[in-house]
Amino acid sequence: MKQFDHLMLFFLLHTCCSTLLTLAQAPAAAPVVAPKAAPVLAPASSPAPPGPTNVTKILEKAGQFSTFIRLMKATQVANQLLGQLNNTNNGITIFAPTDSAFSSLKSGTLNSLSDEQKVELIQFHIIPTYLSSAQFQTISNPLRTQAGDSGDGKFPLNVTSTGDTVNITSGLTNTSVSGTVYTDGQLAVYQIDRVLQPLQIFDPRPPAPAPAPAKSKKKKDDDVADSPADDSTDNSKAVRFTMGNNVGLFGFTAIVIALISL
Repeated sequence: MKQFDHLMLFFLLHTCCSTLLTLAQAPAAAPVVAPKAAPVLAPASSPAPPGPTNVTKILEKAGQFSTFIRLMKATQVANQLLGQLNNTNNGITIFAPTDSAFSSLKSGTLNSLSDEQKVELIQFHIIPTYLSSAQFQTISNPLRTQAGDSGDGKFPLNVTSTGDTVNITSGLTNTSVSGTVYTDGQLAVYQIDRVLQPLQIFDPRPPAPAPAPAKSKKKKDDDVADSPADDSTDNSKAVRFTMGNNVGLFGFTAIVIALISL
C-alpha cells in the first residue's frame, strides 16, 4: 500500500513538471492591438469662384503698357471698368496703346491736357461692347466710344478690316491692331502702336456763331421811315421848289427889262 502511494506521488510530480516545462517552452502570445479608427475625411470643398476681371492686372502681365495703366488709374477709368465688367453683360473692347506709342507723342502733350481731357482720351480707347476680331468686318462706323458723341468733329472712331488687318482712324490718327492681348468673350484687349487722338481734344472746331437777334416791330417802323423812298420824295419836292423859284425870278427880270426899254 505504501508502495502504491509512492507511485502515485511520483506520477503527479512527473505530470506537473511536464506541464510546467511545456508552458515554459510555448511561444509568448502576441499582444492584442486595438483596431485603428478610420480617419475622418473632410467633405470635398467646391472650387473657388473666379476673381473679378481686372484690366490693369491683365495689362501688367502683358507688359509694355505702363503709361496706359497709370492714366487709367489716375482718371479712375480702371475702377469704372472693374464695375462694368463684373456687374453687366455688355462686354468691353479696349485698344491699348503701348509705351512706345505714348513716347511718340509730341513732348508735353499729356501734361497740356486738363483732367477732363485725360479722362476723355482714355475713354476714347474703350468701346462699351465686346468685339471679336471677326466682328470688325461687319461693324457700323463711326463707333461710339465711352468718350461720348461720335459725331463729326467730336469723338468719331472708324474701324475697318481688310483681310487680317484691322485699321483704326480717329480723323487725326491712323493705326492698326498689332496684336491681341486678351480675350474671354466678355473682354477684348487689342494692342495698338499709336495713341488715338480725338478731334474734340486735339483739333477742336470753333463754336458756331450765335444767330442774329430778330428785329423788333418798332425798329422795322423806324427803318421804313428812313427808307430811300422817303429821301427821293423829299428830293423831288426840293427840285420842284427850286424850279418854281427860278421861273419867278426869270419873269421878274423880263418885266424890268421891258420897263427900261420904254
